[in-house]
Amino acid sequence: MAITLLESAKLSQDTLKRGVAETFVQNASVLQMMPFMDIVGNAYTYNEEKTLPGVAFRGVNEGYEESTGTVNPKTESLVILGGDADTDKFIAQTRSNINDQRAVQTALKTKALAYKFQDTFFNGDTGTDAKSFDGLKKRLTGSQVIEADTNGYKIEIEPQNKFLEMLDALIYQVQGKADALYMDSKTMLKIKSIARQLGYFDTATDAFGRSVVSYDGVPFFEAGENVDGSKVIGHNESQGTDDNTTSIYAVKFGADEFVSGLTNGGVQVYDMGELESKPAYRTRIEFYTGIGIFNGKSAARLKGLIV
Repeated sequence: MAITLLESAKLSQDTLKRGVAETFVQNASVLQMMPFMDIVGNAYTYNEEKTLPGVAFRGVNEGYEESTGTVNPKTESLVILGGDADTDKFIAQTRSNINDQRAVQTALKTKALAYKFQDTFFNGDTGTDAKSFDGLKKRLTGSQVIEADTNGYKIEIEPQNKFLEMLDALIYQVQGKADALYMDSKTMLKIKSIARQLGYFDTATDAFGRSVVSYDGVPFFEAGENVDGSKVIGHNESQGTDDNTTSIYAVKFGADEFVSGLTNGGVQVYDMGELESKPAYRTRIEFYTGIGIFNGKSAARLKGLIV
């Protein structure tokens, strides 16, 4: 059975683990919809659909011409994402009348881990960091990458509907229509303004009941920031002669079918107690994780946008 991390958190009887999982999802928008398949072992092998077999009508006493579909066998290995949150005993003793200092440090560590996962989901490159996994920017190729224009396209309301036509093409380049669109906040504000002026503005609710912008029933999500404040989906991509463009990603989620997370055990949280090496309490968070893209049309990217 595959469920989202938020659903998994609600089922957990461990208060600490439940709180960490909820914080994780709150700070990584891709985790709101993405189901996680709990696998056995440290890798998962599956077949990605390539071509379908042929079919035909036949007449009486006629046979069928045999044909076989083709698949691409793939293997996704789990990676280890985690960190330790230490709280000095002095701080825990003298300042916990304000806030539980261990809880504060655990929340901060979890937030950083969520940022790291989200950045890797889009920008991960095992050629740069062999301990991570490849993200959508590296995985998406061919017709799943749409160029807005040769040297970049400035998002404007005029000529009327041109950008919305690009958005339509992106949404429906994903098989069965995308579940969500991901971009940075600057792009989102621009699109929100255009959609409102053209009468296409709509809203939906996210996994926490918060109002989000949507277009054609597809909600928009901000891809957020890294720990250093840089944008996960920045405005420093190259498109022809322009080096200041950005992208929008369309994604459809589904376990064993579209884009799915992989894990063994979900988000693990350990109270290590007091350390022997120093007078501090330690909480360790680890996530054995990865992603699988089970269909070549599970996601698409619109690149070369200027905001």
